[in-house]
Amino acid sequence: MSKAIRRDRRATRRTARAVLRDRARANRPHSLASHAVRLGESAETAKGIANGLRTAAKRLGLTGKAGRTRRTVDGRGRLRRVVRYTADQFRAALAAYRPRKAAYIAARTRLLAGVAA
Repeated sequence: MSKAIRRDRRATRRTARAVLRDRARANRPHSLASHAVRLGESAETAKGIANGLRTAAKRLGLTGKAGRTRRTVDGRGRLRRVVRYTADQFRAALAAYRPRKAAYIAARTRLLAGVAA
């Protein structure tokens, strides 16, 4: 077997592993802000939207999966409690979310378009 054939096979396997990894990652729950960032919003906007989405999720009775994450400050890891939501829960909270700030209204429109695509 020549080097070119082996190289092509390795490239094919690498691509297949990447596809599987991306599918698995998409099905895992994430924070509301992470869902927004994944769809193209800036971190600051996503952080502001996430607060409103949490309220909308609470109104709908959506409870995410509780978890812990390690926040590193000056080399010391601090555990923080977080709640992670599935993509379907994010979509439902986004549909119920009614922002007042103009920037968040525009962001909601972009996110709804991104979720529908």
